Amino acid sequence: MSTAQPGAHTTTIVRFRLPEPPERRPDEVTSYDYVYAHGTPLHLQRHLGNPESTLVTADKWLVADPDYRPFRRPDLMIAFDVSPELYFEQNGYVISDQGKPPDFVLEVASPSTAQVDTGEKRAEYAALGIPEYWRFDHTGDLHGSRLAGDRLVDHRYEPIPIREIEPDVLQGYSAVLNLYLRWDHGEFHWYDPDTGEHIATFDSEHQARLAAERRASDERAARLASELRVAELEAELEQLRRQQRPGADA
Repeated sequence: MSTAQPGAHTTTIVRFRLPEPPERRPDEVTSYDYVYAHGTPLHLQRHLGNPESTLVTADKWLVADPDYRPFRRPDLMIAFDVSPELYFEQNGYVISDQGKPPDFVLEVASPSTAQVDTGEKRAEYAALGIPEYWRFDHTGDLHGSRLAGDRLVDHRYEPIPIREIEPDVLQGYSAVLNLYLRWDHGEFHWYDPDTGEHIATFDSEHQARLAAERRASDERAARLASELRVAELEAELEQLRRQQRPGADA
């Protein structure tokens, strides 16, 4: 138990710390491939903002209280209005100490966990009061669906509508995050409904900087060309004036 309040900037006094999670099984690297490898947690953290009270994390324990079993280790977990400091001090998310369950959990399919993802975890996450539970399967064979989401309604999960927006592209809306989750030819993406664009990533920001630099360079070149043309016109005009002066050479 801790003296910290959710989202508070106070010093925590932690009397309970969860054990270190075991190493992932070799077949569970799918979570790395589709969640971590492209920097997704950092991109989401920057998009959602408020890092002092918004937690975007993965690969640590999630429990209801210190005596709760079994421990679960979501592939991605997002919680608003909580204490990230307490989370790292306790080496995981303890609902009783944070004062609320996480708002969003995602599990990525792997052969050794797929059945648990769609069965036991779904029931447990509903019992814990997690508002949204999503599942991503790059194959579509392990979970039985390529993209699936559940929203908690009256203490039970109800499926979130998933639609095919074009061949081999599925999309569902997360009301908790105000984002579209998209299965796109086996890849996982996050789209902002306000802009219709993918949330900013390191690659997109790099490309945006390069495009801005190119625009600035083109503008400088156009300005210099314009100034040169003005100078040439002024020189031509001055030449005409000289020719029209009395006594000018014929």
